[in-house]
Amino acid sequence: MSHTFQAICVSKPEGGDQTVQFVSLCDDDLMDGDVTVAVEHSTVNYKDGLAVSGASPILRRFPMIPGIDFAGRVIRSDDQRFSPGDRVVLNGFGVGEVHFGGFAQRARVKGDWLLRLPDGVTTAQAMGIGTAGYTAALCVMALERGGIVPDHGDVLVTGAAGGVGSVAIALLDKLGYRVIAASRRAAEEESYLRMLGAADIIDTRDLAVSGRPLMKERWAAAVDSVGSWTLANVVAGTRYGGVVAACGLAQGADLPLTVMPFILRGVTLAGVDSVMAPRQRREEAWARLARDLDLTRLDRMTSHIGLDDVPRIAAEILAGKVRGRVVVDL
Repeated sequence: MSHTFQAICVSKPEGGDQTVQFVSLCDDDLMDGDVTVAVEHSTVNYKDGLAVSGASPILRRFPMIPGIDFAGRVIRSDDQRFSPGDRVVLNGFGVGEVHFGGFAQRARVKGDWLLRLPDGVTTAQAMGIGTAGYTAALCVMALERGGIVPDHGDVLVTGAAGGVGSVAIALLDKLGYRVIAASRRAAEEESYLRMLGAADIIDTRDLAVSGRPLMKERWAAAVDSVGSWTLANVVAGTRYGGVVAACGLAQGADLPLTVMPFILRGVTLAGVDSVMAPRQRREEAWARLARDLDLTRLDRMTSHIGLDDVPRIAAEILAGKVRGRVVVDL
């Protein structure tokens, strides 16, 4: 018997504008896959904001159910690794872009895309973490692979009040790093950022403009989700032998820097991809989140909305008005 469920569906007629509708679908409408999941929670990431608003061509086929991640329980499985009742989480793999995503009460996907949710993390907390928080964990792991330890000095986190930034600060502080938070809302978000664990707070606008090829060495490492001039200046201000993990482009996809920080200071620019990361690295990231993230802080940085609120939050996240993480209760 086919189950009826609610979803957000984005359509775009050839030559026309993108439209967003709330629809009722049934299991027969789902795309191919070997595992069917009752989605309990999803989240609104920056990429989801771009997809739902149509501000960027994130969606590559229509009609499409957006939502690049979700957490829930397995209903049916033809994959021997999963059984009905298993709690699972999904991030990336084109879900919500070319394959129906998390803004629906049902999803059918490939088992290769799913991970079992670590014990002690609820499906709501998993989406409080979401792709943004999972990406933050990958960034922290990239710094560690580059040899960065707390004794090396401060770690800068840009886009600090956003999803990646918020989780990165909480993780780094729990691991013993001294964190500098950079946000364009530095003054109004000071108490929030200090709650997460930031020791110092600076205004991102000081980094978001044309700068010098090399600047004063200020931080041993950085996590950047902004790109463009912000990332260029972050690299230019990194100490000798430092590592910068880059995972986003909120300011832009350009990178106006020179080779000088790399050949004169030995700085490493580590690119971080969360969409197609190999399974072993995904499992490590989620294990680290379950172990190293203070879930009390996570709950304090998380707000909850219903499916009807997603279009509004999608617009607000692009405007930089969303603090922390937003969980969609399905």
